[in-house]
Amino acid sequence: MSERSEVVGATLAGAAIGAVIGYLFFSASGRRLRGEIEPRIMEVSRDILRVRDAVATAVAAVNEGRRSFERLAGAPDRWPVYETPAERDVPFV
Repeated sequence: MSERSEVVGATLAGAAIGAVIGYLFFSASGRRLRGEIEPRIMEVSRDILRVRDAVATAVAAVNEGRRSFERLAGAPDRWPVYETPAERDVPFV
């Protein structure tokens, strides 16, 4: 892509963004539309935060499970070895 086409594309994108902002903030119908969509945007942002918190909780649980598994797998000498049926009734020490 040439530099000229990049400049033209950026200029058109800037003009479009400016037109949308102008409509939303400086016209009566734009202010009404903004009033209608703002509560929905806030609801979506709250949902996104809830999902982010749920993902963080799940990641923490997975990490804790992995650490627990690594502790168990890393210390096989601590695992009980049962030789006779009577020894199976002895609790872990």
